[in-house]
Order: sequence, then structure tokens, then C-alpha cells
Amino acid sequence: MDLDLLNMFVIAGGTLAIPILAFVASFLLWPSALIRIYYWYWRRALGMQVRYANYDDYQFCYSYRGRPGYRPSILMLHGFSAHKDMWLSIVKFLPKNLHLICVDMPGHEGTTRSDLDDYSISGQAKRIHQFVECIKLNKRPFHLVGTSMGGNVAGVYAAQYPEDICSLTLICPAGLPSTTDSKFIKQLRELQESKRIDRIPLIPSTPEEMAEMLKLCSYVRFKVPQQILQGLVDVRIPHNEFYRKLFLEIVDEKSRHSLHENMSKIKAPTQVIWGKQDQVLDVSGASVLAGAIPDCHVYILENCGHSVVVERPRKTANLILEFLALLHSIDNNKKQA
Repeated sequence: MDLDLLNMFVIAGGTLAIPILAFVASFLLWPSALIRIYYWYWRRALGMQVRYANYDDYQFCYSYRGRPGYRPSILMLHGFSAHKDMWLSIVKFLPKNLHLICVDMPGHEGTTRSDLDDYSISGQAKRIHQFVECIKLNKRPFHLVGTSMGGNVAGVYAAQYPEDICSLTLICPAGLPSTTDSKFIKQLRELQESKRIDRIPLIPSTPEEMAEMLKLCSYVRFKVPQQILQGLVDVRIPHNEFYRKLFLEIVDEKSRHSLHENMSKIKAPTQVIWGKQDQVLDVSGASVLAGAIPDCHVYILENCGHSVVVERPRKTANLILEFLALLHSIDNNKKQA
């Protein structure tokens, strides 16, 4: 073989080997970095742009796609210890011409975290209202979506700031009493009785605890490699102290049933989506909301747990779009009448 040709193959092989080796090294040594790169790439692929908004000395981090148009903008509030990127699986199935905003909840990811802040559900709703005013989202009524803790906040927001929103989607929302204790509630009671409340199932600190949390939150059993589990834990561990403080705040008497206390004030058309096999927040909460909110549409998803957004993203996106289309059709009929 010609020496120059041999050198070319060696150089080409070396060029290809470098990114492959970098990927393998990241996967084995720095899985948390790989997870961050994954979200960064997914945001870019879906056209989501990250921006910051300031309200006095408080900073909100959010991602968005599209511009306000004839259809309502959609604001999405994530759950406990998550971040704005958790919505990417649903964003994938939403039209690109919809104006979408996914914000990091108070104290999460890129949004300001302060020991002086009020992390009660009511306090978080006030912060989200500040964000809405800051980016002038309430120039026109928008559609509000919230899941789990974010669903609790979304429901309280809809009750406290009814003029801001035109409709509401609550996905397995917290903040409701239940006649049936979920697996998670039973675990919490056992931990309280044994005085081991520091070991909250939703705040893992080892790959094994992360795997258990994923089993708790999902009906679908995802096969997650050990290195990815380690990466997920590594990303969370620096924030676990804050998560513990936040968790104790939102299960405190002041916030535990915030949605229940405010649901009768919700006047906007409301959609409730719940996984039938939810082990974190019992599905019976859906009937509680249906009985209190006049215009309430309930959808129970079979073979689905608490992580509806991850387990059934296409179905969830379609349900939201169908709900918005129904409301648009009703509005048009009223105008023509």
C-alpha cells in the first residue's frame, strides 16, 4: 500500500476515533455532562431558545418557541425537582407555529434560588405571575399547563389571576386530598413514623435510589443504564438540600391542599389528564376536580403512571391540542350565534 494512502487512513481513523473516544469517556466518567449536552442538543433540534427575564433583582430562566398569534400562547410549569426541559418530549409533538414558553420554577435550574423566598404554592404562584408580567405574556389570555407540583401552582394561579388565562390543563396535579393513599403517601407515613423523613423517595442520592424513584413515578419500566442513573444523580445531588427544603414547604399545612382550597374559584375551562396507575398522587384526585370545576374535561390514561409527560408525550400533546381546538370551536359558535 502506498505510504501516503496509509497515512491518509491513519489520519482519517484518528479523526473519527477522537469524538467516539470522547463520547465513551463522557459516558463512563462524566455522565452528568452527557445529560446536559443531550438537553442542549434536543432544545436546538426542536427550535427552543433559552432566555432570561428579570423582575427587580429576581431572575427567571425560560425557553420558548414561536411568537404570539391568533391561538393562545401556552405556558408550561414543571414538577418538583424538574426543570423546563422536561417538556421537550411534548414540545416535539406540538406545532412549530404555536407560541410555547417553558419556565424554570422558583429555585430550579436557571431561576433565582434564595433562602428568603417564599416557596409555598401561593408564593410560587405569585412568582410565576411576576414572570408573566415581566415578559408581557398576559397581554392576551394564555393557556396554562402544569404537572404535579406545577399543576398545584397552575391551579392556584388560575384561581388567583383569572383574567390572565383562557384555559387550563392540569396533569396529575398535587394539592388535593385523596380517599385512597398512593404508594408514595404510604412510604412518607412510614418514614415519618420511623423518623427518617430525610430519606424522601423523590430526592435520590444514589443510582439505586434513582432507579427506585423512576419505578415509583412510571408505570412503563424504562431500562436505564447504570452510568445514566449515576449521571442523573450527579446532576441532582448539589440541589438536594434545596429540594428537601422545598418538599417540606409544599407538604406543609399551608400548601398541602392549596389546589383543593382554590379549585372552586377556577372559572376557566379546565382539562385534567391523569395516569391511571399513578403511584405518587392517586388518580381519584381527577374526580375531585371534576366535581368542583364547572367546565372540566377529564382524561384518564391507561397503563400510565405519574410521569405522564415522559410516558405518553404524543397522547398528552394531542389531548392538549384537541382541547384547545374544542374551545376555539365553541368560541366561534358563540360569535356566530
